[in-house]
Amino acid sequence: MIKVKVSLRPIVSKINLPTVLKTTILPGDSIERLFIATQVGEIFYIGNGVIKTFLDIRPRVIKLGASSGGYDERGLLGLAFHPEFFYNGLFYLHYSIAGTQGPGALPKPFKPNPCDPRTLNLRWINRETQYDHIDTVEEWILLSNGQSQKRRTLLNLRRPFLNHNGVNSLNFSPETGKLVLTTGDGGSGYDPFNLSQDDMEIAGKIIEIDVDKNTFFYDLPVVSRFNELPAPIQETLTVIAKGVRNIPGISYQRLYNQYIKYVGNVGQDLVESIFSFVHYKPIPVTQLIQAYLMKSEPDQEGFINFGWRGWEGAFPASIISSCSVNPNLDEKTIAYYNEAVKTSVRRLQPLTCYFHKEPRPDKYGGTALTGVQAYMGNGIPELTGSVVFTDLARNEESQPPVRGVLAYTKVRTDCKLNDFSVIETDYNFGTQSAYYVSLGTNLDQTRLYLGVFGSMKVTDFNQGTVYEIVREL
Repeated sequence: MIKVKVSLRPIVSKINLPTVLKTTILPGDSIERLFIATQVGEIFYIGNGVIKTFLDIRPRVIKLGASSGGYDERGLLGLAFHPEFFYNGLFYLHYSIAGTQGPGALPKPFKPNPCDPRTLNLRWINRETQYDHIDTVEEWILLSNGQSQKRRTLLNLRRPFLNHNGVNSLNFSPETGKLVLTTGDGGSGYDPFNLSQDDMEIAGKIIEIDVDKNTFFYDLPVVSRFNELPAPIQETLTVIAKGVRNIPGISYQRLYNQYIKYVGNVGQDLVESIFSFVHYKPIPVTQLIQAYLMKSEPDQEGFINFGWRGWEGAFPASIISSCSVNPNLDEKTIAYYNEAVKTSVRRLQPLTCYFHKEPRPDKYGGTALTGVQAYMGNGIPELTGSVVFTDLARNEESQPPVRGVLAYTKVRTDCKLNDFSVIETDYNFGTQSAYYVSLGTNLDQTRLYLGVFGSMKVTDFNQGTVYEIVREL
């Protein structure tokens, strides 16, 4: 693939960790503004070169980093503007609710043992007390006086662990006009309760919400399963995909009269994966519940399954341990052989994968996928029509300080696994670490924005910078 070199142009710096980068046109305005949502609960926008506060929900967001040494995967995770935002002022938030801290679903870290069936068949029990926190998806409205207020709650989700809640988790589908929510598998590691493959579990899915259905519930229950929702809420939901580990958003690329959908699935210990699909057959939640009640299998022809927890991208999910006879080598054991077999023909093959340990000199060892965006602009012609993705940090311990990495690939017409190429950047971060935490684009996907943070700890404030990715100067 063509070697691409880019420059990073700083837009705003000394902000908190930027989780979402989106553009929209404010009511009464004439140009697109870049909006930046931070993990701690602020939403800013850039107007005439000045950063302005759009909304601050920090008091509503759970206290971050207290139980995990500053690292956290909760907070303000999703922001999406209604396609008619310019006229109706509606926008949507996904965040972890203040005051909902629980003890977690398991007393200690989890690792499956293929020789111990107890570890392969765990169930999440006592959910009302054994959970980590509660996430919410809400509809808000921008009023004519410039203030915003919450209109209604769409979902309240009980989450078993601190991690894998999704990030950049809200978008609108240009095909259906519905709000798309990408939920992670609930966290820990290796999906202990196999929530991602269970049709009744909200965790580990890509869900469409019909926000145009007028469902106002003033006391919406906190749930973790679809069948716990009130019937009118069930009727607003369809499921596009399952087998999700954790997704940094969904991106739509228009090609003639159809859209290619791109999603990345964050890996466990082996591989990070980017998937693409055009055609799919979503399943209404009411149908899933009906099949569950009838103890039958819903028709899943055309339904998207990314394969987790049986598969990690193109490979059976594996437990990696050092070889006893040679500590320099790894031993890989299939974690869930039966599930890998069960989902082997149902799962979607990835578009491309990259590895945590990478022997090829022109690639990189990755840590965690943090953004996937289609690019349709001409400003960087070598990238036109491609999908760009970013990883948190190069897994090359011999070269501190830490650096994230950008890369790209393209869809192959034969739908086979494709290669990818590193995008080289000329920016000098100095001695500061530079974790690449988010990737965004404007409305017509002609510009790319990169969120960078100087620390792995969300509690290290004001270490964030947002850049525009431009052609090398």
